[in-house]
Amino acid sequence: MRFIAWWNGLGRQKRTGWLIIAVSMFYIAYFLKARLFAPGVPIQTKEWVWFGLSFAGIMLGTVNIRMAEMRERNQQPLPLVDPDKIKK
Repeated sequence: MRFIAWWNGLGRQKRTGWLIIAVSMFYIAYFLKARLFAPGVPIQTKEWVWFGLSFAGIMLGTVNIRMAEMRERNQQPLPLVDPDKIKK
């Protein structure tokens, strides 16, 4: 229940970033466990490309989360400064 409350409390941009990271991590784990370390048919070039793009997805998701945090920080009102305390 706590996870659902946390997820619903996030903004759209942060939620998208976390979703991109989760999907990328899931594919990397699948590729390592089921394709790379398990016997079977040879790995195709397309699968290697998707594996590499998963790391790009992690970077993109991280950028998305950090941009959302910067947007939240910039939307807060600036602290008021006492004009007498400003050095001339």
